[in-house]
Order: sequence, then C-alpha cells, then structure tokens
Amino acid sequence: MTKFFDLSNFRGDLFGGLTAGVVALPLALAFGEASGAGPIAGIYGAIIVGFFAALFGGTPSQISGPTGPMIVVFAGVFASLSGDVSLVFATVVLAGLIQILFGILGFGQYIRLVPYPVVSGFMSGIGCIIIALQLARLMGHQPQGGGTIPALMEIPNALSDPNFGALAIGLLTLGIVFLWPARWNQVIPSPLVALVIGTLVGVGVSNLPVLGAIPTGFPEFIVPAFSSETLLIVMEAALILAILGSIDSLLTSLVADNMTRTRHHSNRELIGQGTGNMVAGFFGGIPGAGATMRTVVNIRTGGSTKLSGIVHSLLLLAVVLILAPLAEMIPHAVLAGILVKVGYDIIDLSYLKRAHKGPRFDLILMVMVLSLTVFVDLITAVIAGVVVAAVAF
Repeated sequence: MTKFFDLSNFRGDLFGGLTAGVVALPLALAFGEASGAGPIAGIYGAIIVGFFAALFGGTPSQISGPTGPMIVVFAGVFASLSGDVSLVFATVVLAGLIQILFGILGFGQYIRLVPYPVVSGFMSGIGCIIIALQLARLMGHQPQGGGTIPALMEIPNALSDPNFGALAIGLLTLGIVFLWPARWNQVIPSPLVALVIGTLVGVGVSNLPVLGAIPTGFPEFIVPAFSSETLLIVMEAALILAILGSIDSLLTSLVADNMTRTRHHSNRELIGQGTGNMVAGFFGGIPGAGATMRTVVNIRTGGSTKLSGIVHSLLLLAVVLILAPLAEMIPHAVLAGILVKVGYDIIDLSYLKRAHKGPRFDLILMVMVLSLTVFVDLITAVIAGVVVAAVAF
C-alpha cells in the first residue's frame, strides 16, 4: 500500500486535490462539449484518467484529465466516425494500449527529444484550432461539420446574424477569464467564476443555447468495435492520441519536476496515462493527459503525492452523482469563452516574442509545423517537423 499511498502530506494533498478538482470542473464540461461526445464525457474522462494516471503514473504531483490538444484530435475522430460510440471509444482504448506499450518498451526517454520548435509549433497550432472552433459558438452559432475550415467558414454567418444574448455572455466570460487578477486566481479560479456568473446571467436571457439535460450516476460500459471500413481511421487516430498524450504528459511532468525539485519516472508515467485512457474508453470518457494548469494549481496549494490526483477525481465523481442536473442551464457561450482562454494559453507567445533573437531556421520550422497542424493534421505536422529538423541538423 505504501507504494501507492503516502499519507505524510495528507493535508496538503487534500487541499491540492480539492482545488485542482474545482479548476478541472468547468474545463471538463467545456472539453466534453467541444469534443462532440457531450459534457458528461468530459467529466467521466477527468475522473477516470485523473484517478488511474495518479495511481499508476510516475509523476506523483501531476493532475491528469482532458486537455486542449487531446480534444482537438478526439473531436476530429468523433466527427469522422459519425459519433458511433463503439468505434470512437475503441480509438481511446487502443490509444491507451499504445501508451502502455510505449512505457513498457522504454520510449518515455525518447519522446522528449522532439525539437522544441516542433513542439512549440504543434502546441501553438492546437491553440489556434481551439480558438477557431469556438468563435462562432461565442455568437450563438454552431459550425456545420467538424474541423477548422467549417468553423472558420461559419464565422461570417455568425457575425452577420449573431445571437446577441450569447454574444454578451461570451464577452462577459472572456472578460472574466482574461482580466481576473492572478492573486485572486489562487483562491478562486477564473474559469469557475466565469462558469457561475455566466450561467446565472444566462438564466434571465431568452433564446440562449444551453447544454440541456446531463446524465447523472455512473457511466455505462461500452464494448469497443472495429470494422474493416474504419480500421485505418481508428488506428491512425489512436496512434496520434497516444503520441500526443505522451508528449503532453511528459512536458507537464517536467514542469512538475521543476516546481517540486523531484524527478519523474517517464516510462511509468506513460503506463499510468495509458491505463487511464484505456479504462476511460471502456466507460465513455474522453481521453486525457497530464494537465499543466491543474498540476501547477495542485502543487501551489500543497499537493505533492498521488493522493492529490485521487482526491481531484473523487471530487468530480461527487459532482456527477449530486450536482449534474444543475449544469443543464450552462450556456454554450460560457464554455466557448473558457475554451478561447485555454487556446490562448496553449499558444507559445513567449517563444514568438523572442523568436527574432534566435536562429531564423527555428522560427521557420515552428511556423511550418503550426501551419500544417491547423490546415492539414497533427501527425503530418510532427513527422514533417522532425524530419526537416533532423535533415537540417
């Protein structure tokens, strides 16, 4: 038992886990809605991935759950497979198995060797995609079809015929998440404030797109399925999710190491993340990875062991069992505003600001990967970036 639970920092882990869970709640709802699987799938993903990644992972202070990069890929899979849950979540299960295999084969130490401009480019590209997907929703419109291009094509329609109630609440949400003072954020996270205030204001607004009824209780078991027509899509998407989730998690592990002056076990972390995603796929949870913001919040409020990640998951489970009916009045525009801030935070602005001082090639490589990520696909962007960087080196 001591392998899994360290009670020496019980008070700190309790407060850290509870605070991380509060931060995770609005993000899980928003990611679930953006994925196409529904807000409850986001909560299930946060609960299951967060629990099993904490239990079996190699970064004790890390909080795992749905992240922006993972949702961009998963939403594309959900759309390409027409929302067939047995096929969609077979992709998540397979991605988890691939991550476990990465850990067993010792790939954890090599994934970090991806050149920084490539990592910066695809993370920034994902941030741009998240923002593009939410702009029309901020104005009360729903893009027709999945992907970046349909979302961008819907923006002119949204601008010409906005839902003014949704737009007002969306702007209110953006104002809160962008202008909320940093010192207040340590006490009450801005996404939660935006979620509560935006929902309360939305109650008095007519003709406002809202989430609607959300299931309560425990998730149902989903039997994964494969078909010859969709096998290639499932395999490719699972590989992308596995690689992206591994990189995302290990980068967050490095952040946690720097804050706690510890050293994570990269291969064990991949096994923990893979276990979380595999189990999430069986129960309709969207895939996740190590979440930087939630991990930082956890560490700053005292969390340092696996117990904090488990407490974070248990809090979200209590919300599902008790408070889910209250979430049906949350406006889409509120979640869109929260996700715009998530996308903005993912964009590597610090690198862009100092890029002119570094090698010109690094900037060109970063922009190339960013463009391929937004307009082609993630796996092409990463492979092209790594190959070009290797040739140049």
